[in-house]
Amino acid sequence: MSQGRIILILVLIFIFGATIIGRLVFIQILNQDFYKALAIGQQNNFEIFVPQRGKIFFSDGKNLLATNYLSNFIFISPNKIKNKENTAIVLSQILNLKEDSLLEKLNKDSLYQELKTDLTEEELEKIKEANLPAVYISQKIKRYYPQESLASQIVGFLGGDGRGQYGIEGYYDDVLRGNEIRNGSDIILTLDFDTQFMAEKLLKEAKEELDIEGGQIIIIDPNTGKVIAMANFPNFNPNQYTEINNLEIFQNTAIQKIFEPGSIFKPITMAAAIEEKKVTPKTTFIDKGYEKIDGYTIYNYDKEVWGEKTMTEVLELSINTGAIFAERQIDHKVFLDYINKFGIFEPTNIDLQGEVFSQNKEFKNGYEINFATASFGQGIEMTPIQIVRGISIIANGGKLIKPYLVNPNPEEEKQIISQKTTAQLTAMLVSSVENGYAKRAKIPGYYIAGKTGTSQVPFSSLGIDKAGYSDKTWQSFIGWFPAFNPQFLILVKLDNPKAPVAGASTTLIARDLIKYLIDYHQIPPDYE
Repeated sequence: MSQGRIILILVLIFIFGATIIGRLVFIQILNQDFYKALAIGQQNNFEIFVPQRGKIFFSDGKNLLATNYLSNFIFISPNKIKNKENTAIVLSQILNLKEDSLLEKLNKDSLYQELKTDLTEEELEKIKEANLPAVYISQKIKRYYPQESLASQIVGFLGGDGRGQYGIEGYYDDVLRGNEIRNGSDIILTLDFDTQFMAEKLLKEAKEELDIEGGQIIIIDPNTGKVIAMANFPNFNPNQYTEINNLEIFQNTAIQKIFEPGSIFKPITMAAAIEEKKVTPKTTFIDKGYEKIDGYTIYNYDKEVWGEKTMTEVLELSINTGAIFAERQIDHKVFLDYINKFGIFEPTNIDLQGEVFSQNKEFKNGYEINFATASFGQGIEMTPIQIVRGISIIANGGKLIKPYLVNPNPEEEKQIISQKTTAQLTAMLVSSVENGYAKRAKIPGYYIAGKTGTSQVPFSSLGIDKAGYSDKTWQSFIGWFPAFNPQFLILVKLDNPKAPVAGASTTLIARDLIKYLIDYHQIPPDYE
């Protein structure tokens, strides 16, 4: 065979191969939506497997947070439609869509333009009767959230690209999605349906009564890390996520926004001082109402002057200068090390998408004023879930836990402080509820350990490029019960409530939650 003939054959093979490849690119990449929808819509004697996304349930395995349904939709192939004006008129009447928007899609150089999903039976019949060229009906599996706004930041949503966004949908996307040969797996959360509903109801009432700008409630088993409720206000309807303009509402503030906790951090400061055997619950100090440090003057709440007080009374009365005294009894580096052990400088690794944490670089600079303010929870940053995990260490006998909504922590839990220290702190925080500022959370017959907190909101947290603090506040309560055999730990955090007495609103909400859980789980009283 001559060399010229060989070259000709090779050229023909190359042209043929390039044509095949080009056609495959055209079909499988450039117009895959058209051919996929057309294949599904026209199937008769065979089935194309479309994996169904796994469902998401509350802890009872019955109440659904996320499920699927089959949706009829209409699409067109503009390049195949000759009479575009007539097609636009007919479809606008059937689908109740504007003619101009339809014409815009009809005039595109495309083989696939989706017009409308979730067609009604009436719309389906009219489209079939119209028998318009290059107008197709097909079906797709769509995501549906039957609880609407309930636990919306927990569940997240399925984005337009078919991938989970935020929350459980995002974190467990690979598990839920499935593949070419099998459906996605269902997921059962630790969230209790009724408790989640109650927590969100109380936050909505706080909006009505206290005009809060936001709020979070977390209820956790402090022994295991199981999350029983995680409520946010405001929330959103995942079925209508495309209608939301403020994308911040998709964020789960409990894990995705940092705050300065204020006095609910004081038990951690006290834990370090007691564990290091530098103070006891009965250790006294003299309060003169303020401390001057590096040119700054730090006051107690409402500029109170308390005189001689014990460490127990420091927690009862939330004395800032008392927290500073406790922190000064140990080396600053030791204090820093305890904060690290309590998990404040690292994420909790909870199984939700998008958890954030602060490295607290400003605090770690090591200035005397930073350690003083951090002792009472100001100038130190964390997320609500981090302070929940930190206080759980005191509640559960000294162990560091991992919060979870689906899979428990397989690792061995670290012992952070001794059981003796946690027993002393529990007694001190019971006294805080019995005799101190947290007494509004008291329920007769039950020992409840708790602490209130109020902190100023820095300008930086409001998106204002300015040093210092605004006149807005975060107000919170954290506590657990039964105090000496804990089953539940609760954080109530309200963003800038219009409350006449700091901490009063959060303790009242906490009391309502505790009473609800006692009745719901029929927890027997500690004493008559």
